Amino acid sequence: MLLTVDVGNTNIVLGLWSGQELVGDWRMRTDARITADELALTVRGLLGPHADAVSGISALSTVPAVLRELRVMLGRYYARVPKIVVEPGVRTGVALLVDNPKEVGADRLVNTLAAHHLHSTACVVVDFGTSTNVDAISARGEFLGGAFAPGIEISVDALALRAAALRKVELVPPRSVIGKNTVECLQSGILYGFAGQVDGLVRRIVRELSPGGAEPVAVLATGGLAPLVLGESETITDHVPELTLLGLRLAYERNIRP
Repeated sequence: MLLTVDVGNTNIVLGLWSGQELVGDWRMRTDARITADELALTVRGLLGPHADAVSGISALSTVPAVLRELRVMLGRYYARVPKIVVEPGVRTGVALLVDNPKEVGADRLVNTLAAHHLHSTACVVVDFGTSTNVDAISARGEFLGGAFAPGIEISVDALALRAAALRKVELVPPRSVIGKNTVECLQSGILYGFAGQVDGLVRRIVRELSPGGAEPVAVLATGGLAPLVLGESETITDHVPELTLLGLRLAYERNIRP
């Protein structure tokens, strides 16, 4: 079985693949102070009865401190297992049409690979994570760039921190867009505001990808916070929560011979 490991700024997501089937996935909090031994112990605990069935590993990390410990863990606990860590130099087949390709995060790279695998058209990938990333992909699978915006949780935390009369609230739809109390006002601004922000960015990117609507463009949502906005967005066409894990699987298949 192939273990895929996506280390993000907020969460670490594990996926276990049997061939092309995702048989299980797990999510844990990212701690920049975690050690290689702690990481290995947690991974084995989450995998449970599947821990000894791992025959390959594909991983990425957007957190440098965890990336270092991830490498140590892979070398110490999975020395005989074929593995890759996605970073510059790893074959993905994705052309990076940006000013500085080394700036492109590994998560955006594998998301591009997975989106092009799923769709033969141009794509926009909206990744709802610590930041909200909106990335553009050509019909040939080229990474064209994109836009960053503060993530939902970051914005909520900042608002609660800087406004004395406001606080964190449960992120569920209010009774109406016009909030009748402080909680509903916050919920309305967060949910509908972020949906409007995403739709605005997506529409502008789609106009550049497909002037005049000449070619279809798929809009994919992924990331742990995507379900909060899906019901309110007018532009997202597909929800693919396992998109990054799929990209890691595809990258492994391109680099490790069976």
